[in-house]
Amino acid sequence: MTLSSGFNAGPRSSTPPLQVTLRRGCISESVHRVHAVVCDGRGRVLMCAGDPGYETFIRSALKPFQALPFLSSGAADQMDVGDRGVAISCASHAGTNVHAREAFKLLWKGELETSQLQCPVPLNAESPLQHNCSGKHAAFLATSRKMAWPLETYLQSEHPVQVEINRRVAELLGLPAEELVAARDDCGAPTLRLQLAQMALLYAHLGASRHAELEQISRAMLAHPDLIAGEGRFDTELMRRSHGQVLSKGGAEGIQCLSRIGEGLGVAIKVEDGSRRAKQAVALHLLHQLEWLTPMGLQELEEQVLIVNPGVHLEVNGALQFQQS
Repeated sequence: MTLSSGFNAGPRSSTPPLQVTLRRGCISESVHRVHAVVCDGRGRVLMCAGDPGYETFIRSALKPFQALPFLSSGAADQMDVGDRGVAISCASHAGTNVHAREAFKLLWKGELETSQLQCPVPLNAESPLQHNCSGKHAAFLATSRKMAWPLETYLQSEHPVQVEINRRVAELLGLPAEELVAARDDCGAPTLRLQLAQMALLYAHLGASRHAELEQISRAMLAHPDLIAGEGRFDTELMRRSHGQVLSKGGAEGIQCLSRIGEGLGVAIKVEDGSRRAKQAVALHLLHQLEWLTPMGLQELEEQVLIVNPGVHLEVNGALQFQQS
C-alpha cells in the first residue's frame, strides 16, 4: 500500500509563535518562543502557531518510523517480540533495569551480543543497554541479521536498514527519498531534518490506523507507555492518562510530537531554544485547546510540568489558529 501525502506546507503562516514564560513570583525570568502545527493525513495544515515550515531535526521523535523495517522485514514476528519488543524499539527510555532487560531480549532473540550495540555507554552506567536508544539499536541489528545485511556498519547512512527507513519516511511524506536531509544523532544513528508540518504529517499517519505496521507500532507504544520513557517522564505519564487516545513521543532540542489515535491528526512542536520544559508546557496547552485529554488528566500533568519549584511556574500565551485552505 502506497501512502502518498502530496505534502505541501503552503505559504508561511502569519500566526505568531506561542510564548512560554518562566515566572518567579509574578516576575518574568525567561521566555521561550515555540512553533506548533496540526496536520491531517493528507498533509493539510489545519491549525498552527508560528511557522509550519520551520525546519529542524526530528531527533528521537523519528523512532516509531525507524522501527518500520523491524516489522516489515519479518524480524519482529520471527523473534516473537510482542508489543513489549516493538515498544522498546521506539523508546527513549530511562535506562532502568526493566528497560535494559527489554532491549537485551531483542538481542538474545536475534542471536546477537550486547557488544554489537554501537550506542554509547551513558555516564555512570555499565552497559550500552542502559542508553536511552538501546532498543532502537537492538532492532536495527535484529533487522540486519534477519536480512543478512552487515552488522558492523548498521549506523552508516548507506546501510540497507537506514536506506529502508528513509524510503519509508519519504513514502509517508510523498517525497523522493533523495530529498531527505540526514545528520548524525547523538546515539550515532541518522536523524532527519524536516519541516515541522512534515513531522505532524508523520504523526497523523501514525494515529490513523490505516497502515498495519504503523497501527502495530502505535498500539505497542500505548499498551506499554512505561517502556517508551519511564516513571514520571512526560511521554509515559501523558499516554497513561490518555485512555489510548493520544500517542506522545518527544525528541531532544525542544521537539514534541503527538498523534490523535483513530482520527488521523498529528501535532508537532518545536521550541526555538530547545527547552524541554517549554515543549511540555506547550503540549499540555495544546491538548487543552484541542480537548484531547480529560480535565483531570490535564490537571495532574500540569501540576507536574508547570510548577517548576515553589513560587516558580510556567505560563503559556497564544493559541493555535485555523488555517485557510
